Amino acid sequence: MSGIRVLVVDDQELLRRGLRMILQTVGGITVVGEAENGERALALIPELAPDVVLADARMPVLDGLGLVIRCAAAHPGLPVLVLTTFDDAPLVRELLDAGAAGFLLKDISTESLADALEQVLAGGLVLDPRVARAALAPAAPPAARLDLTAGELAVARLVARGLANAEIAEELHLAYGTVKNTVSAVLRKLGQPDRTALALHLARELD
Repeated sequence: MSGIRVLVVDDQELLRRGLRMILQTVGGITVVGEAENGERALALIPELAPDVVLADARMPVLDGLGLVIRCAAAHPGLPVLVLTTFDDAPLVRELLDAGAAGFLLKDISTESLADALEQVLAGGLVLDPRVARAALAPAAPPAARLDLTAGELAVARLVARGLANAEIAEELHLAYGTVKNTVSAVLRKLGQPDRTALALHLARELD
């Protein structure tokens, strides 16, 4: 295995340190840094120049999905491999649609994790076989009816939670105008007359 520079992203310090210790027992892998959330990871990427970002799916400030979306825009070609303890097929589909390089459960073995890092660095897509079937299965009818892009769905979920456009912009680190245009696009796609009707529709569809 050639040298792989890895940035570990997890909100729990114990897990970050554990991953560092595990990975550094594998020849050819160097953990170049740690970050407690996606926002911090994005700040460190230019300085640390990792080959792969290994990130938790569920984190405060900016989670794995947000990190994948923003990393794809700011650092195209940098693979983000997501680790989680949640066998969550809808989340897997969102991560893959957003451009994640893979999705693995946290109980993966050291050898399998090392192999996965090598595969995504080579441009491959890595899915834990325990979640791959659910992730790649056709979406359930309510999700299919939404027919939204990953970015639109991210905004839509926050609309369903009752957040205003300014709050959504802050949550997703997007420009206010981008959020406003995205909400308008979702209104058109779903045939809803206004924001209130949209929120009620999404609350049912995304339940």
